[in-house]
Amino acid sequence: MNSHEISILYLGRDRGTSLDRANALRRLGHRVEHVDLRQLLPNSAWIDRVTWHLGGSILSPWILRGLRHTLKRKRYDLCYVDSGEWASPRVVEWLRTRAGRIVNYNIDDPLGGRDRARFAAYRASLPLYDLCVVMRTQNVAEAQALGVRRVLHMFRSADEVTHAPRPLTDDDRSKWKADVLFLGTWLPERGPFLLDLANRGIPLTIRGANWHKAPEWRDLQRLWAGGQIEGDDYAKAIQCAKVSLGLLSKGNRDLHTTRSLEIPALGGLLCAERTSEHLQMYREGLEALFWEGGEECAAMCRNVLEDNALGRRIAAAGRIRCIANGSYNERGMNAIVEDVFPASVKRG
Repeated sequence: MNSHEISILYLGRDRGTSLDRANALRRLGHRVEHVDLRQLLPNSAWIDRVTWHLGGSILSPWILRGLRHTLKRKRYDLCYVDSGEWASPRVVEWLRTRAGRIVNYNIDDPLGGRDRARFAAYRASLPLYDLCVVMRTQNVAEAQALGVRRVLHMFRSADEVTHAPRPLTDDDRSKWKADVLFLGTWLPERGPFLLDLANRGIPLTIRGANWHKAPEWRDLQRLWAGGQIEGDDYAKAIQCAKVSLGLLSKGNRDLHTTRSLEIPALGGLLCAERTSEHLQMYREGLEALFWEGGEECAAMCRNVLEDNALGRRIAAAGRIRCIANGSYNERGMNAIVEDVFPASVKRG
């Protein structure tokens, strides 16, 4: 094994933040083979329904057959499992024959109550990993109770490339302009909150998936500007908004989300719920805006919409703080590799 480079089998989706983390490992100089386990399964919506309602272990025969066919006799220094809903004990035990170390990284709440069936295979496999990385402090004790060998708590992260500010044209500013933007998927608690903001006169734009499911859809539809966006569109939408809302998932026990890092990294103004983790990340009122409830959120939005220079100053300070915190993928991925191969990674 090269003293500064390791070979990594990366098992995770080939899009979104999972792809960002795989690319960060490549930028760190490691040799990465990326396999999307979902692509080893039949291309049918019922696969996702089975996973969400019955768990991924039932799909192990497809996963194992696909891995054997894809990997042949290849071996790796490290197998990195991102999420792990399809990595049953049978799968992880087989991966042990191909990799010297196996780690899991999960940005969801796989030990909580919301997605319990989806992550049944993850929970059963916990004792088989060399390291499990979790995003919530309560996950540490929960994983230990299930027999994990070693658990590491980390905050989520932005990406050095995906969340770098883009140059903007006049057409970009016209297309993506928004006063107060919420960019994210519908969840039951989000509809009433955003409707409350709209009823308080906040000029709101909503982008994201599944908003047609909201009981408040008839009132929110006029504020909805389209479904999920990624890449340059995602970056430009945040850059062109005067305020970007960071809403949490109560079912996922969030105290911060990826938006908490991505919005400031892109130079956007983060306006999010006041939590202990958000207060660790940014100075309130100087580097981000925090609130408790719709009335306080609306007041903060009005304040910066009336004083654009104030909003720009807070957004710029938030980006500086995000960079200073090292809230990026390369630092996080390097910490994981150093944890399992402390002598193999160039330091400094």
